[in-house]
Amino acid sequence: MNNPLVWFGEIGLSGFIDITIITLVIYTILVWMKHRKRAAAILAGILIVAAVYLLARQFNLHLTAAVLQGFFAIIIVVLVVIFQEELRYFFEQVAHWSLNRRLPLSRQKTKWASREHVSTLVRTARDLARERIGALVVLKGKDLLVRHLDGGEELGGRLSEPILKSIFDPHSIGHDGAVVIDRDVIESFGCHLPLSRNLELLQRGGTRHAAALGLSELSDALCLVVSEECGTISIARHGAIGEVPDPVALEDALEAFCSEVEAPRDTRFWQGFLKRNYREKFLALGMALALWFVLIHEAELVFRTFTVPVEFAQLPENVFITRVEPSEVEVALSGQRKDFYFFDSRDVRLQLHPWELNPGSRRITLSGSDVLLPEDLVLQHIDPREILVEVEDRSPSNPSVR
Repeated sequence: MNNPLVWFGEIGLSGFIDITIITLVIYTILVWMKHRKRAAAILAGILIVAAVYLLARQFNLHLTAAVLQGFFAIIIVVLVVIFQEELRYFFEQVAHWSLNRRLPLSRQKTKWASREHVSTLVRTARDLARERIGALVVLKGKDLLVRHLDGGEELGGRLSEPILKSIFDPHSIGHDGAVVIDRDVIESFGCHLPLSRNLELLQRGGTRHAAALGLSELSDALCLVVSEECGTISIARHGAIGEVPDPVALEDALEAFCSEVEAPRDTRFWQGFLKRNYREKFLALGMALALWFVLIHEAELVFRTFTVPVEFAQLPENVFITRVEPSEVEVALSGQRKDFYFFDSRDVRLQLHPWELNPGSRRITLSGSDVLLPEDLVLQHIDPREILVEVEDRSPSNPSVR
């Protein structure tokens, strides 16, 4: 095989852009897999099959490559069905990110919440827990929540303790649902959230805990739960849920959430990107380089020239070749770069057939049918196109034979 330094130099600008894009795509998938065990297991199996497919193509295992190619044609449809929720989320995020980037600074929202708003949430949760009044509060992060919410009533009021307590009053028609808060505004109340099926994490938690955990599995929102049975306060975030021991810990968690959501995009994004997930970055880069090497570099059309001796098929008895000029010709072949790795020049043969040979001296024009090649290679040129052949018939019936 070629020296890796050589084909690194052959990447070029377009290849570099190609590899960068695919690296980012693979990196995104790998990071996403870290937080979804079921998806990680499925995609890990697909990656193993993909690696076998690439090796089959590289080593010209045509049957294996053909079967796996058919498998990938089916698996794409299957993946769309299995991961339809995740695909929706991905395209939502692309659109949301693009729109946010286009908003002028004057139209972007102000700071998520002040210390006063955090204190309002902490006091309200503490009082509700003391009185054993159940509550579910959703603090929006950067993800869109519209398609995860069912029902509810729009409010659009400023965040305050009296409003929250009146909503969660057991006699209120919206107390069983969730309150959705965006920065310092109560957007809606009485909303129903998707329920989590992770019974191991829920343990003794009820429907509110299942709803909080369910939304946290699908978005970056923070869900605050007050249990009316136990009088405890829990927080669900990033697919995990845990009880908060005291109001101070709750305040710290809410302030950390506010800082994370409101971190400056242009600086924090790149700082975070450069500081985390080193293993996934190197793995994504390695996979992108491997894909480029197998699918682009090795599939590139190349030309090779070989010197081939002139041969003759089985000659009739008493027929002899006395002179061949030239006795060797140059054969130019084309094919994918990988087709030449395990290529043996002895597999290329130039063979003339006996019915083309008559006693005497004659010039024979060579054609593609005279050259035997591996099936993946294509004959481009023969040089010279004509050879001189002298044939002698030494059979007893020939008068020239003494």
